[in-house]
Amino acid sequence: MTGTHFTSACALGEDWRSIADVCLQELETGSVPASLGLLYVTEALAPYIADLHEHLRRKTGVQDWIGTVGGGICGTGREIYDDPAASIMLATLPDDSYRLIPSGIDALSDMLARNRDWIREHSAHFGIVHGDPRDNRVPQIIESLAHDLDPGFLVGGLSSASNENYQTQIAGELCENALSGVLLSAGVPVISGLTQGCTPLTGKHTVTRCDRNVLMELDGRPALDVFREDIGEVLSRDFSRVAGYIFAGLPIPGSDTGDYLVRNLIGIDPQEKLVAIGDIVEENDAVMFCRRDGDSAREDMLRMLRDLRRRSGAGIRGGVYYTCMGRGRYQFGENSEELQMIRDELGDFPLTGFYANGEISHNRLYGYTGVLTLFI
Repeated sequence: MTGTHFTSACALGEDWRSIADVCLQELETGSVPASLGLLYVTEALAPYIADLHEHLRRKTGVQDWIGTVGGGICGTGREIYDDPAASIMLATLPDDSYRLIPSGIDALSDMLARNRDWIREHSAHFGIVHGDPRDNRVPQIIESLAHDLDPGFLVGGLSSASNENYQTQIAGELCENALSGVLLSAGVPVISGLTQGCTPLTGKHTVTRCDRNVLMELDGRPALDVFREDIGEVLSRDFSRVAGYIFAGLPIPGSDTGDYLVRNLIGIDPQEKLVAIGDIVEENDAVMFCRRDGDSAREDMLRMLRDLRRRSGAGIRGGVYYTCMGRGRYQFGENSEELQMIRDELGDFPLTGFYANGEISHNRLYGYTGVLTLFI
């Protein structure tokens, strides 16, 4: 039985070779043989991800890699956005403790069918996954995969390059579309937390009349009247001020932690008193309105980190963090404050991750959230 060990490195540079050299020195590749690698690169490095991936395979001896391209990358106490940069983790895992999740519906189905006995015998219900934001099937694939793992818990995020040609994923080889990643057995223990970054303005409302994504009535009253009351008189005078500040929250049925999906406000019709949001709703669904700002994000981040610290027990071996492009420097500050909060609360440990175009936790695709998973 192989022991469990994690090491990580994060570096920026002028080209992929210099970045690889710095990371390989930090990773101490000769000390503990690794079985799985995680690789995240900024968009500036995306054109060279194939070269970097192959170089890392040769130099480390690790053949199985997962990863993707982010608008920013995460390391221990560090965030890098616009420069060419990479964040790498090497994981030494117990024997026969993982399976790569290939991209594509048919390939995923084949993998699950071939490994049905292994999944059952090894209690393999946790996966790290990356998705293509151009593929509108991804939310359904996430839900279906979590269901097929009976039950499954997934973490990860959608690639977030601004250039749609750079939405590259890695799952053993370079791929695109759908979902890919790795499935881990119970021999790799983890705990996970989610931070919303928003604060509900009031309680939940019941959708009493709607048309797809248009809220017509809430609690039997015109939706805009309810919205005005929730946001207050000052914001109600000028609806242009709510953009990027006020959002719709869709509570997750059965959640014992109060989780909800954050969705954008798409439009307001003052004459008809309608509010359009960025998701489909049905009558009797619950909805609430939320405020998003730096203070809310910090408060909820601290809540998540302190809960994880309590749950981590004997210690933390490593971690992966998937957070929204709208967080980071836009909510916490320009000097890696978001990742420094993790280090300050939980200590120094190997960490990798990226800034995503949608974050994955359990069986859903979120927005404006941070998802931190710790190997313990």
